[in-house]
Amino acid sequence: MATTVLELCQVAPPPNAVEEQRLPLVHFDIMFLPIVSRITLFYQLPCCSKSHFLESIIPNLKNSLSLTLKAGNIIFPLNNTGKKPIPRYVLGDSVSLTIAESNADFHHLTGDHALEADIFHAFVPPLPKPNSYDDYISIPVVSLQVTLFPNKGICIGFTNKHCIDDGATLTGFLQAWSSINKFNGDDDYLQQENYLPCYDRTTIEDPNGLDLILWNQMKMFSPTLSPTISFPTDRVQATFIVSEADIKRLKSIVLEKLPSLAHVSTFLTDDNEPEYFTFAADCRLRLKPPLPYTYFGNCVTLAKAETTHGNLKGNEGVVAAAEAISEAIHKTLYNEKGILDGVVNRLKELKELAGKRAVRVSRSPRFDLYGVDFGWGRTKKFEPVSIDPRGFFSLSKSRTIGGGVQISYSKPKIQMERFAAIFNQELRGYS
Repeated sequence: MATTVLELCQVAPPPNAVEEQRLPLVHFDIMFLPIVSRITLFYQLPCCSKSHFLESIIPNLKNSLSLTLKAGNIIFPLNNTGKKPIPRYVLGDSVSLTIAESNADFHHLTGDHALEADIFHAFVPPLPKPNSYDDYISIPVVSLQVTLFPNKGICIGFTNKHCIDDGATLTGFLQAWSSINKFNGDDDYLQQENYLPCYDRTTIEDPNGLDLILWNQMKMFSPTLSPTISFPTDRVQATFIVSEADIKRLKSIVLEKLPSLAHVSTFLTDDNEPEYFTFAADCRLRLKPPLPYTYFGNCVTLAKAETTHGNLKGNEGVVAAAEAISEAIHKTLYNEKGILDGVVNRLKELKELAGKRAVRVSRSPRFDLYGVDFGWGRTKKFEPVSIDPRGFFSLSKSRTIGGGVQISYSKPKIQMERFAAIFNQELRGYS
């Protein structure tokens, strides 16, 4: 498999963009400063030649991306000034866009079977190197890559600093970009669909000084350091689908055993003691006052469910897992002291899970990345690349129109084979 770079370019917002804009990072953003996110979206275009790709598709993508962007960098202070990092856009800022071509087997890449995890890294670009100045470092926050598989399809790869967005914000950005591209630069559709982002931070209160507390914890990380990946990773990545019918069956089983359970989840954990399950919960509508769903930035809190090996063994394992997750949801989201109570301690607890048996989940089935349509139809396959080195499960809405959940997972091959066998066996056992 070979991937050839055809062009390296920069895409800037249109000339009528504001000359400068600053967007303060709040505590929701600061906790994600060290993390880089990478995803790929594959689209099937069986009649897309190289000439059509370069002469039509790429110019349209560049133009629509320009109209969507508020490009910028994170200004990271040096010399222990006490100042927090701040995303800043100034006139002339741009994002890096790589245009590439690959001879890889498109249909093989877009299947649900296990694939070498290393393959997908060829379709996501690195972030450009930071620029250093006397008292600060300017760090690019996003880069993109568009890869052609001649007469097969296209892959859009997206790499970004997690501190500028969460899953809701990233999905909103991709929906806005794809819609502008689909409708040839007409943004009236965005107004109708409420895709326009809200940048207002003034209503996010910080009475307990979380901004400063989290910044003091995170500033020890090198601002220029992105997670490095050593190849080969000796891992495979696979997709598992839990259909809408599967979810309903699992819910009915749980509710039969625990009729008072207010929140039902269908996640399975591994057999070990103790067992942990961590996940993120959206806070936008749970803050006082609430934020609009289109709020641009991070607005999630982290939660941890805990149970034991014994509780998860046997036929009652799913019920025990659902009960533990429900308890974590109530403890986090319906805390009498507010959703932010205990945030600092929760971060500390999550760090202490390193080396322990813990199932970590990123993303959410609420975000429909299969509905991101650039004018070429629905996404053929969404593949989260950043779960590879981090050992996360990724949950997303299934590509099946009837509903369901896509679970993406990365493991060494032998472990993946065992996991797949157990997963399919257990899922059939509840049918």
